[in-house]
Amino acid sequence: MRRPARTVGVLGGMGPIATHDFFGKVLAASNARTDDDHIRLIIDNNPFVPDRNAAANGGPSPGPALAAMARGLEAAGAELLAMPCNAAHAWADEIRAAVRIPFVHMIEETVASVRAATPDARRVGVLAADGCLRAELYQDALFRAGSFPLRLAVGEQAAFMDLIYRVKGGKVDVAMRAEMRGYAERLLAAGAEAIVAGCTEIPLALAPGDITAPLIESTTVLAQRVVVLARAD
Repeated sequence: MRRPARTVGVLGGMGPIATHDFFGKVLAASNARTDDDHIRLIIDNNPFVPDRNAAANGGPSPGPALAAMARGLEAAGAELLAMPCNAAHAWADEIRAAVRIPFVHMIEETVASVRAATPDARRVGVLAADGCLRAELYQDALFRAGSFPLRLAVGEQAAFMDLIYRVKGGKVDVAMRAEMRGYAERLLAAGAEAIVAGCTEIPLALAPGDITAPLIESTTVLAQRVVVLARAD
């Protein structure tokens, strides 16, 4: 008999619609033919984690809440943790310190996917929320991988954040999709050879076929990696 896949605990709710999207991507990545081909997920969809972007400006830290979620998931039977929120990875150390099970690091996995998918790209555009950018999560990881990160100008970033919060509202229309595509195209015009969707709300309004360069979605990367690790011997 085959070994059942590891149970994956998901630190979710940041935001809830992005967590739902991650769940769907895990199902798609599982390539299942029967129920028991799927991965068991325990999802803590907690929308009350302190705002990661506000924390970057001196607001309450989400670290204690994230650590508590991690402990709860481990106690519930999770053998592996994942968190479909890029900005919250600024507190990854607190999560890892709270549990004894592995934590799949979304930023590290996404940058590894960038290098694998676009090995010759030296300038990579990063679309990400304020908290993620202020923590320099992608900037540092891309520099270490030998790439130069490009980001939106200050005024454009403010407008982009407004769009992200509208996407969190769940009513994405044609105009919002065009607006999201426009931000990616600005980075391409600035010289980016690939774009990282470094916020889990981005795939709700932008698909890989919407732009002319490779779009590496952090949500998709995490979902695929979770399936591989959950099934690994």
